[in-house]
Order: sequence, then C-alpha cells, then structure tokens
Amino acid sequence: MDRRQKKTQKAIFDAFIKLISEKKYSKITIQEIIDEADIGRSTFYSHFQTKDELLQAMCKDIFAHIFEAANDEHHTHGHQQHSGLPNSALCHILQHIQENDHNILTLLSCDENEFFIQYFRKNLDNLMFVNFIQCRPKSLITQNTDKNDENNIFTTSASEDFILNHISGAFIAMIQWWIKGGLKESPEQLDAWFTKVTIMGL
Repeated sequence: MDRRQKKTQKAIFDAFIKLISEKKYSKITIQEIIDEADIGRSTFYSHFQTKDELLQAMCKDIFAHIFEAANDEHHTHGHQQHSGLPNSALCHILQHIQENDHNILTLLSCDENEFFIQYFRKNLDNLMFVNFIQCRPKSLITQNTDKNDENNIFTTSASEDFILNHISGAFIAMIQWWIKGGLKESPEQLDAWFTKVTIMGL
C-alpha cells in the first residue's frame, strides 16, 4: 500500500471511528462514512466492499499495532521498561489505552463495544498465554484431570483454557472499570496490581 492509499485508509478509519462514537454501528451508512472522510464512493469501494469489511480491517489494524508494540521488548513507548518482569507487555497495552492510541479508548467505551471487546480479547488471549501460561510450572496445570479427583477442589488443577479465560476476562474487566472511573490510576499501578492478584491466584 503506497502513501496515498494509506492516507485514504486512515481518513476512512477516522471517519468511521467518529461516527461509531456518535451512533450505533447498525445505523451508520457507507454514504455517511464517505461524506465524513471526504472521499468519493469509488475511492471507498477501492478499499472496502462492505461496512463489515471496513470494521474487520480497522480492528485488525488497530489491535495489531497495539499488541505488536506490546510484544516488542525494545518498544518503550516513552516509558521506563519493567525490565525482567514477564508482564511488561500488559503495561504497554494500558499505556496505549490511556493515550487513546489509534482511538482504542473510543472503541472500547462506545455504546456498541461488544465487537471490539471480542477482537481485543482474541489478541489478548495470545499475549496472556505467553506471559502467564507458558511461564507457569507445568505441574500446576493439567489438560486432563483425574476423574477420581475431579470433585476435589484441593487436588484438581485448573486447565490452561480455564486459566486463560479467567486471566483475560479479569484484565478486560479491569480495563472497563478503569475507563468508567476516568483512568485515574496509572498504567504502572494497574500493571502492578493485576500482576500481584494474578500471581496470587496462580
């Protein structure tokens, strides 16, 4: 994609984000996106065939940018790295949200945020698996629990799927709580709290 195409795509994304912060996704028309982006209809269709295709592409672009940056150990994002901590990538995600990078705060807090939360969760699961599941002692995780012990909560180890679902869900719930409260806590503080509570749980 050349510079001109990237500029046009950004204009379309920006227009779409502005509209979705003002009205429901189902109520947004392609013509409104075209008018807001100040482009021609043929230009829009040279990039996207449908509104759903635009939505998918925008999410892929936004979340790929944020999670790739979070996974890059050399990416400091203008902040001090948490050297040696396995979850420093989570702090980067919180920093991106606080700074509303790529309008992610708008997407996660809009009225119809379910789709964006799901897409965010899909990317988050991969990050959580690397940072918490892979580094956890295998003896504490089991995929196939002994049937004789399956009703004993003191001897039954949690499956990877259960742990991943719990950790990712807790992180998203924390973000929603943070946004609702006006982002008063720092990313570093939330990172430290989440790490402490999660490690205690593991």
